[in-house]
Amino acid sequence: MELKATRMDIADRIGTIRLSRPHRRNAWTGRMHTEYRWCLEQLNDDPAVGAIVVTGEGDSFCVGADSQALEGHVERGGYDPGTPDPLAQPGYGTAPEFDATFAFHFGLRKPVIAALNGAAAGAGLALACYADLRFAVPGAKLTTAHGKLNLPAEFGLSWLLPRIVGLTRANDLLLTSRVFLSDQAYEWGMINELVDPGELVAHVHDYAARLLESVSPNSLRQTRWQIYRDLHRDVASAVRDSEAMVNGMMGEPDYAEAVRAFLEKRPPKWGQS
Repeated sequence: MELKATRMDIADRIGTIRLSRPHRRNAWTGRMHTEYRWCLEQLNDDPAVGAIVVTGEGDSFCVGADSQALEGHVERGGYDPGTPDPLAQPGYGTAPEFDATFAFHFGLRKPVIAALNGAAAGAGLALACYADLRFAVPGAKLTTAHGKLNLPAEFGLSWLLPRIVGLTRANDLLLTSRVFLSDQAYEWGMINELVDPGELVAHVHDYAARLLESVSPNSLRQTRWQIYRDLHRDVASAVRDSEAMVNGMMGEPDYAEAVRAFLEKRPPKWGQS
């Protein structure tokens, strides 16, 4: 696919997707949506990639829907995603509850880390929230945005935000659509770490590299799926499934390698992708 609204590269087992419309503050369009899903699918299927980083170009992460697209919705009297059919389906097929727009992140086989280099609104905030981990520059403006456009909470944020920041704070952000800062989001546990702008992407890449060195690929994959499946079911089911998974994963070569590395006091050499 020819990439016009995004850029993608791979280095040191880390795939990076850059939202690339800096002249429009990386505003979300049907083209960007299409390319983003395609890029995710490529990186998710590539055995040379262990983790995925998503960031923006310029001074913004993604300020939500492009204003020209919003005008088009008014003219058509309804929502037009502006995307082709069919779209790439990264993460689909892992579990039925993940097979939806943005929710497909939970079905990916690799961790996704958002590097918020600036403002994130609407779809941009949703994209960041569906990442497993979030790093941001100080002072970045964030907002759900939908209320000021006569829209409902978008892309499942009504389900996700209460699980990230708690019901009371989520209600404030969703009902008011007010602007809040990454500094506040860090205090609430929504952001993992605040990083100086000039160091953000390199810092996130270093974090991802350490993660891939210390944790086996299958452990990362299975733990992600456990987390998101277990968000909506009972604890006994989570325990029983984890016990079954322990028995199965102890038979894998990477378990034997982990034990040898521990006894020999050296970094493990993971074999699975």
